[in-house]
Amino acid sequence: MGKKEEKAHALLSASSAKKWIHCPPSARLEASIPDEESPYAKEGTLAHGICELKLRKLFTDKNMTERTYRSRLKKLQQDEAYAPEMEGFTDEYVDYVSSIAFSFQAAPFISIEKRLDYSPWAPEGFGTGDCVIIYGKDLHIIDFKYGKGVPVKAEGNYQLALYALGAYHEFGMLFPIEDVHLHIVQPRIPNNSSWTTTLEELLSWGEFVVKPAAEKAFKGEGDFRPADYCQGDAENYCKSGFCRAYGRCRATAERNMSLLHEAWDEEKNRKRLPPLLSWEEAGELLKRAMFLKSWVQELENAALDEIVSGREVPGWKIVEGRSTRKLSDADAAFAELVNAGYEEAVLYERRPIALGELEKALSKEHRRDILSKYIVKPQGKPTLAPEDDKRPAMVLQRVSAEEAFGGDNTYAEGGK
Repeated sequence: MGKKEEKAHALLSASSAKKWIHCPPSARLEASIPDEESPYAKEGTLAHGICELKLRKLFTDKNMTERTYRSRLKKLQQDEAYAPEMEGFTDEYVDYVSSIAFSFQAAPFISIEKRLDYSPWAPEGFGTGDCVIIYGKDLHIIDFKYGKGVPVKAEGNYQLALYALGAYHEFGMLFPIEDVHLHIVQPRIPNNSSWTTTLEELLSWGEFVVKPAAEKAFKGEGDFRPADYCQGDAENYCKSGFCRAYGRCRATAERNMSLLHEAWDEEKNRKRLPPLLSWEEAGELLKRAMFLKSWVQELENAALDEIVSGREVPGWKIVEGRSTRKLSDADAAFAELVNAGYEEAVLYERRPIALGELEKALSKEHRRDILSKYIVKPQGKPTLAPEDDKRPAMVLQRVSAEEAFGGDNTYAEGGK
């Protein structure tokens, strides 16, 4: 989850809202399954801690001395999940928050890492808002995402919308809020996103969408509705929306296995069907089976964890997988080889370090002023996606044979 307060495990957490709103009984179901914090979640939690310290020094704890700040920052930097690149990325988040806070004519109200109670809409519901800013009639909810997998969008974001309800519940009597602004800051991609709605629309969503679903979810009632949100939601990082019951969920199994039953039924009529699937049939099958692969993988992972934990899955065992040979002490081995007469040029290759590692080693200013001038992003490999995917369709660039071979037709003509 990446939020200190949400580690208290609210049943109806904001980070998994899309899941329990659309599949209410999943909340109680996965609550019965142990949860383990991943290394990525620990990394996100630490990055949030650094963000919090920097914002508090800038806005809410101006009496914090430089010595105190450095001491607290040093303690965070001693965490095993710390990486130097966190400094630059958390600075970018602070810059984004500052650009909003300093845009008003007077100092706004700012609350950092605030526990937000949205229980009027979801029983015992609460979460932690990274930064809440209120000025006049405007409420800003700013959320820091340290993940770098899928770009997160602020538009219609369930998690941030619940935080906004919690902020209104907390501060609505003090401020005449009319407009709600949701912000996502995801510097590692980079991706910044913002979206504005009205308080009226937010309250309507809370009353007619959140509340009835939350009541069912809290009681463990309603229908299981497996869909894309079972596998984690793009609204969250570190798969915080991932359903722990996904691999063993019976409703998911029945939905996926029904594809096999339908294929078996069609087998009876195969003599009357063409030997090749039409592209219309192939497209329809792909849409219906798109989650089957990930479900099988998750079921396999669940079974593996069960056996590794010392329990049994009838009919299965664990075996040693493929491994790659490596040197136990490369420095010592190469030192002996040099002493044996081999040139170092034979043993070492000189090559640039990976771009990600290079970025970690540079300051924010040098990444921006020097490195950014040389970074290009080639066109990605074509990937199949449903037509309702939010990403734009890829435009394939077709080239002539002459262009493909760099204008040299020697090989085409068989000259060499």
